[in-house]
Amino acid sequence: MMSIWVVFWMLIFVFGIIGAFRGWVKELLVIFSVILALFLLYISEKYLGFVKPFSEILGNIGADVAFNTLADDIKNTIQVQFWIRTIIIFLLALFGYQTPKLSFIKDKAGREQVQDILFGAILGAVSGFLIIGSLWYYMDQAHYLFAPYISMPIIGDELGDKALNAVKYLPPAIFSSELVLLAIIGISFLFVLVVFI
Repeated sequence: MMSIWVVFWMLIFVFGIIGAFRGWVKELLVIFSVILALFLLYISEKYLGFVKPFSEILGNIGADVAFNTLADDIKNTIQVQFWIRTIIIFLLALFGYQTPKLSFIKDKAGREQVQDILFGAILGAVSGFLIIGSLWYYMDQAHYLFAPYISMPIIGDELGDKALNAVKYLPPAIFSSELVLLAIIGISFLFVLVVFI
């Protein structure tokens, strides 16, 4: 069985290759789309009540409890909340990956130099980190609901400990502060004004 830590980095590498082929401007749109998705999820969770925090659903159930051992009503609620988050991130990332139709964005997206390809690869890896990292974080919060296909990292195993530590640094954990989220949204709009207009 392969560690989720290894799969995570393999997928980021694949997203980096995709970014190199697509170009940095298009990858920037994907990054902004995922940041918007995280912002919408935060607003939905905090103010609208449409998205419920996993901690509220699970109560005082420990993080090491397997999904299969939870009560059926808790399992169903967790599955619904996980899929709401996944669909929002997937749809906005998909919209970000659509080729822009506006001619001024197409002109900026033209690539001819090596540094554009390298910058596209870096931003592709960042977009992969945002997408895959967000999905991994929500799967961790949902107690790895896809077990036995994707199971909880093993405590005491070298790669398992790395995976458990990494969850603290995934995008939804980083952007969980309102101040950080508002700052990153402001920076995104600033980039849109500077780069695209």
